[in-house]
Amino acid sequence: MKKVFNPIKKSWSTLMKRPLYSIDSVKHTVDEIFTNVELYGDKSLIDSTYKFDKVYLNNLLVDEKKINDSENEIDNDLKESINIAYNNIYKFHENQTFKSETIETTVGVYCWQEKRPIENIGLYIPGGTAPLFSSVLMLAIPALIAGCKNIVLCSPPNNKGELHPAILYCAKLCNVNKVISVGGAQSIAAMSIGTESVPKVNKIFGPGNQYVTYAKQKSINFNTAIDMPAGPSELLVLADKSANPSFVASDLLSQAEHGPDSQVILVSLCRSLINDVEKCINYQIKNLDRKNIIYKSIKNAKLVFFKNKIEAVEFINSYAPEHYIINVENESFFINNVISAGSVFIGNYTPESAGDYASGTNHTLPTNGNAKQYSGVNLDSFLKTITFQKISKEGLLNISKTVETMADAEGLQAHKNAVAIRVKDLNK
Repeated sequence: MKKVFNPIKKSWSTLMKRPLYSIDSVKHTVDEIFTNVELYGDKSLIDSTYKFDKVYLNNLLVDEKKINDSENEIDNDLKESINIAYNNIYKFHENQTFKSETIETTVGVYCWQEKRPIENIGLYIPGGTAPLFSSVLMLAIPALIAGCKNIVLCSPPNNKGELHPAILYCAKLCNVNKVISVGGAQSIAAMSIGTESVPKVNKIFGPGNQYVTYAKQKSINFNTAIDMPAGPSELLVLADKSANPSFVASDLLSQAEHGPDSQVILVSLCRSLINDVEKCINYQIKNLDRKNIIYKSIKNAKLVFFKNKIEAVEFINSYAPEHYIINVENESFFINNVISAGSVFIGNYTPESAGDYASGTNHTLPTNGNAKQYSGVNLDSFLKTITFQKISKEGLLNISKTVETMADAEGLQAHKNAVAIRVKDLNK
C-alpha cells in the first residue's frame, strides 16, 4: 500500500490512475468471438464455452423446471435474505417512477413527456470467481418495474454446466423470460447479434471482466446499447479522527476482494489514522478466504493524507469514485460538495456491502472515473423518454410567425411552408 502525505496537485493524476488493462490484449479474442457468433450461432457459443470454461453444453437454455425448483436448492436463510433484499430494492426503484405533466408553453401549444420501456433487455451476470446473484436483483427488478417485455439473462456455467441455484431463484423472482448458461464475451456477442437460442436485445446491462467490458463496447456496432462503460471495482473512503479504523479497513478489504485489479483508496484528514488503518488491514486480511486476490489488489491501494479539506474534496471529485464512503464528523460539508460519485455511503455504520446487497440502492455503477458523466443503473436506465405535443388552431397562429421566421433564416422553405399552408387555411 502506498502512503502519500499532502500530495501536490501535479502528482494527483498519477495517484488517480486505475490499474487498467490494455484493450489490445483482449481485442483479437473478442473480435474472433463476434465473427464466430455471426457465422455459426449457437454452435459457436457451445465451442467457446468448452474452450474458455472447460464445459460442454448440450443445451444453452436453462430448463423452466430447473428455474422453478431452484428455491428448493438454497437454504431458508439465504432465501429469506434474498426476499428481503428484493423488497428493499423494489421499494427504492419503484419510487423513481416518472409522473408526466403537460406544459402549455404558449397559449394553445401543449408539450409533455412520457416514458416507454425498452422492450428487449439483456442482463450479464458474472459467475467466474463468485456467482453474483445479487446482480440479478439489481438489474432485473428495475427492468420488471419499467415493464420491459423480454428480459434475457446470461451467466457462465460452473464445472457441471449449471448455474448457481441462487441465480435461478432471483431470476424466477424477477420474472426473467430466458436464462442462458453462457458467459464471457460470447454471451455479449450473442445478445448483440442474436442466435437460435439467444434473442438479440436492445440494451445490455451488467458488470464483467476485461473481455466482457470490451465486448459490451463492441456491441454498440450492432445497434445494441449498453448501461455504461465499466471496469474493475473501486472504493474511496474519506475518514477523519472520528472514524473507526477497523471499520475503515473492513470496507477497503471488502472491495479489494472483488479481483486483483480492484482499487481501494483511503483519503484521511487525520495523519495517525493512516497507520491505524494499515495495521487493521494487515490483521483482518489473514482471516479472509480470498486473501490471495486481496494481496494482489491491495498493491493498487493508496492511503492519502490531506490537511486541507477543500483539497481533499477536489481530489475526490477529480477521482470520481464508483463507491464513496464519507466517514467524518462534518459530513454535511462533504455531502454538499459531492459532484462526481457512483454511490455514496455516510457514517460509521453504513458499509459499502449494504448497498451491494440489500439497502435498496443499485450496485451497478460507473467506474474508471466515468461517474463524471454517467449515473449508476436506475429505473430510467430501462426506459425511453418520448416527447409529445399537441397544438390547437389558436396555438398554431400564436407560434406560426416564430417558426416561419426561423425556418426562413435557415433557408428551409419546406419547413416554413408546412406552417404557412395551415395558417392560410385558418385565415380563410
